[in-house]
Amino acid sequence: MTFSKLYDTPATAVADIHDGATLLIGGATRNSEPTALLVALLASGVRDLTCVCDFADWDGSEGVLQLAHAERIASIISPFPFAGESGGVIRKQWQAGALAVEVIPQGTLAERLRAAGAGIGGVFTPVVLGTRFADGRETRTVNGVECVLESPLRADFALIRADRADALGNLAYQGAQRGWNAVMAPAARITIAEVDVVGEPGAIDPELVITPGIYVNRVVHAPPTGEQG
Repeated sequence: MTFSKLYDTPATAVADIHDGATLLIGGATRNSEPTALLVALLASGVRDLTCVCDFADWDGSEGVLQLAHAERIASIISPFPFAGESGGVIRKQWQAGALAVEVIPQGTLAERLRAAGAGIGGVFTPVVLGTRFADGRETRTVNGVECVLESPLRADFALIRADRADALGNLAYQGAQRGWNAVMAPAARITIAEVDVVGEPGAIDPELVITPGIYVNRVVHAPPTGEQG
């Protein structure tokens, strides 16, 4: 029997995501967001989730906003948890105390994820120095610059989107898919990839593989439906 990481449906791929899980959710545009996986997650009824993502509240979002509307999210870690003055449902729930928000700069988020994937103890950055976010944190002077220690950010599950995969989980991305999806893939205990095209092992030129299959546990074939971005 040929080894394969392929799952028949998004629902079976996310079936063991449990209440209270921490999720990394890739993407920042419609064709880089794992839409089918998020729809299946919503249908599963799971709740009290901690969601780590880039833009939590944007017009093209098909998943994170729906989870928020259904009151399934307990906490959001994001550079942009809500947009504009109104802030939508996420800001309303945060102001009502129903949802916790941690705002983190994009670069710091990327480095904390990278540290988790690399298995290192954290990274030092000067970004929050001199603000209340540095209170009580370990600091160190690096090349004459005082920096604050940022801890690795590792999750229970990562839901990501790629253009192509093979049955072993090797992934190739297209356009914006390469951003958050690639950095999140190594930073979770279980990584689930929603992909447009699936081939047999060897179908992807090794020079084009961005995420090796060792970081991917499950692959779901979910062809695109005309999305833009």
